[in-house]
Amino acid sequence: MTPRLEEFLQTCQRRVEAVLEHELKRESPSDELQEAMSYACLDGGKRIRPVLVYGANLALGGDLSNADAAAAAVELMHSYSLVHDDLPAMDDDDLRRGKASVHKAYSEATAILVGDALQSLAFTMLSRSTPKLAACAQLQQVQELARAVGNDGMVAGQALDFAATGVETSLDDLQTLHGLKTGALIRASVTLGAFSVDNCDTERLQQLQSFADCIGLAFQVRDDILDVTSDTEQLGKPQGSDQLNGKATYVSLLGLERAQSKASELTEEALHALQGLSSEADMLRDLAHYIVARNH
Repeated sequence: MTPRLEEFLQTCQRRVEAVLEHELKRESPSDELQEAMSYACLDGGKRIRPVLVYGANLALGGDLSNADAAAAAVELMHSYSLVHDDLPAMDDDDLRRGKASVHKAYSEATAILVGDALQSLAFTMLSRSTPKLAACAQLQQVQELARAVGNDGMVAGQALDFAATGVETSLDDLQTLHGLKTGALIRASVTLGAFSVDNCDTERLQQLQSFADCIGLAFQVRDDILDVTSDTEQLGKPQGSDQLNGKATYVSLLGLERAQSKASELTEEALHALQGLSSEADMLRDLAHYIVARNH
């Protein structure tokens, strides 16, 4: 990791943590629900998706403060997906981000409600009236996030993943699955960041989205590699769970060496997509390298 990327990651993580904490520390009719929501979101994770929001904003010469709501919204949505993924009816994982999954720390019913509430809060934040963004830009953000997480995006990917468990899966099918389950929210993160800048033209938006599509798949390939090469303590979640649950991965289909090559190829494609963008996009370029080199 370059020093400038490390500093940028820390800056973004502090920003989004402060916004999330402000939202999640509000008074609520249910203290337990509010506590469990904070447990699911705060003090954990790499915050890659919010960093991508901020990175896209910066790449277009934007003001990071205009991207705060979007950065928090995508992290809330990501956290909701993890809470529900870990449920016994889904992946049945007891560990997340180095601590007990929400359904283990509280209850299955609470975990379901936490996921529902986090998703609702994400849209509340995006649609809240603000002088920083034009109403049309906020509407674009809401529409993009809704598309990314619904039956044309993340939820569809989870359904495909669930149906593919224990079933022979082709490489094309796996890429479609992860393009929805993982890639759709990563693409939305970059797109929401672009929509937080007034002067985002169609050509640059398409460049950023192409970057996001490549890096979203590279992110998943790296996850599959780490599920084989890392350990539970480093990952903060059960190591080897994909193999145990009979799920196809890039490693199981390609082998470790070819999977590593695939991640590198996707990174190069992502960098190529940013050609023509100024040095303000260098944080995204650094992030592309970091995503495929991370160890957790």
